[in-house]
Amino acid sequence: MSTLLKSTENRKFSESGLSALNEKVKADMAVLKLPPAEWTAPKTGGDGEKLLDVVIIGAGMFGLSAAGSLMFKGVQNIKLLDRAAEGQEGPWVTYARMLTLRSKKDLPGSPFGIPSLTFRAWYEACFGLEAWEELYKIPNAVWQDYLLWLRKMLALPVENDCDVTAVEPLSDHVKVTTADGRIFRAKRVVVATGRAGAGGFNRPEGIAADLWQHLAAHTSEMIDFKRLEGKRVAVIGAGSSAWDNAATALENGAQSVDMFCRRKALPQLNKGRANANPGFFSGWRGLSDAKRWEMAVYLERVQTPPPHETVLRTIAHDCFSVHFGMPFETVRQAGDKVSITFTNGDMQVFDFLILGTGFAVDLSKEPMFSGIADRIVTWGDCYQPPDNLQNAGLSRMPYLGEGFELAERGSKTSPLNRIHIFNTGSYLSFGTLSLDVPSVNPAGERLAAHIASHLFVEDFDVLFERLKDWDEEHELEPTPFYAPDYVNRV
Repeated sequence: MSTLLKSTENRKFSESGLSALNEKVKADMAVLKLPPAEWTAPKTGGDGEKLLDVVIIGAGMFGLSAAGSLMFKGVQNIKLLDRAAEGQEGPWVTYARMLTLRSKKDLPGSPFGIPSLTFRAWYEACFGLEAWEELYKIPNAVWQDYLLWLRKMLALPVENDCDVTAVEPLSDHVKVTTADGRIFRAKRVVVATGRAGAGGFNRPEGIAADLWQHLAAHTSEMIDFKRLEGKRVAVIGAGSSAWDNAATALENGAQSVDMFCRRKALPQLNKGRANANPGFFSGWRGLSDAKRWEMAVYLERVQTPPPHETVLRTIAHDCFSVHFGMPFETVRQAGDKVSITFTNGDMQVFDFLILGTGFAVDLSKEPMFSGIADRIVTWGDCYQPPDNLQNAGLSRMPYLGEGFELAERGSKTSPLNRIHIFNTGSYLSFGTLSLDVPSVNPAGERLAAHIASHLFVEDFDVLFERLKDWDEEHELEPTPFYAPDYVNRV
């Protein structure tokens, strides 16, 4: 086991510690009167079926943040749907192949303003203060355990093994269809499907599609690394996930791993550390389109270095090589091998290719949006950058409203605005607000505040009647001025 994880090797789980924390959370929530009473108006769709207030597609880190934030605003008629089995949501124990989170351990997690719901409170309760002080960074599976605990403490209504195949915005709600034929109807839908959930992985031009799955895989896919024992593996890309997968292949007995990178050197500064603060989380949205675009282009060009721990983990293997300044031209199948031709004319053959080229944002490639993709307003529809800042990938991103809502071409009142994009598709509109661990809490708060506002406005007629009918506290009854004939008189 890596020295990075040595502090977790001998962890002793404290059942009593966790039980005490659970009681502390309940007490804290009671003092804060959380969650508040449900206030939204019950409604039915055109077919008479009861509507949920919100369906959240995805029960990973950001889906849970959205759900908890909504419940703490009294929006409790919700449902989370996730295609994965319980405990497999998100990347943490599936395709995230780093040993630990890349963020610092002292980030709060998703506490919703309650200290007893922080990651640190949970970890210390489970393993003790000494274990916390020895912890360097958070192991992936430990983070997943924390998220599952959070979900259960808040009693969030999650349905696992539920793959959403279509969303259809109607006049007063959104129809959500799943692969097994079930239908959910909700006033609002939140799409919290992570980095891969807004267009899938990025397969650059020149890489043959017929390499999949026998000869190639993207870093976001499930890979049987045991198959790579004794194999020559190529990795295209030099971002963090590329290094994670290179290390995993080597640890599983790959004969060799060669990494190819267009750049002449790795990025040296993690600019993400500089913009992970409340100013960026709250302020990005207030920037002009031109400034948001310029910032996004800059960050894409400087990129982020892989963590030094990941690099050291990989180069510990003598059979690893990294080749800078080696952009490819074509990647093709050659019998049962992968043939890579580089722009310098060189050609090399490998047994397997791992593609570490990140993710695309293009809602037209997401099956659930197939019926509405051509109606969605994109940044390319709204902003034309100067020639030196052209970027086709950014132009395909959806142009979102204040609460992460979609907009429709040629319409200001489209039901598309009932769909909120709470994944990597929100990047250009909101920065990293719904992408990374440091921002998970403020992201959920912003989303929930806007959804609660929408629901209040849409339900106002019912809520107003409820207000007029309210007759629960006759304040002056104990006084000489009590006049029951004037109750509810306007």
